[in-house]
Amino acid sequence: MLSLYTNLSARLNRDEKGATAVEYGIMVALIAVVIIAAVALLGGYLNDSFQGINCQINTPATPKWDTALNAGAGGCKA
Repeated sequence: MLSLYTNLSARLNRDEKGATAVEYGIMVALIAVVIIAAVALLGGYLNDSFQGINCQINTPATPKWDTALNAGAGGCKA
């Protein structure tokens, strides 16, 4: 019984700050990889979405059949 207490006490008293720092470093690296992958996968879609919103905000409200006024919409699809 005494050896069990001694073994448990030795395990609890060990200094594991270095291992904890390494574990946090690995977690931060994995989170960064996930963020980079998400931006790479969604970047084009988000860019197209924001371009469409920008065109809707900046394009004057004209009828769709009036292509002469929509021709100069700054690269927006008519």
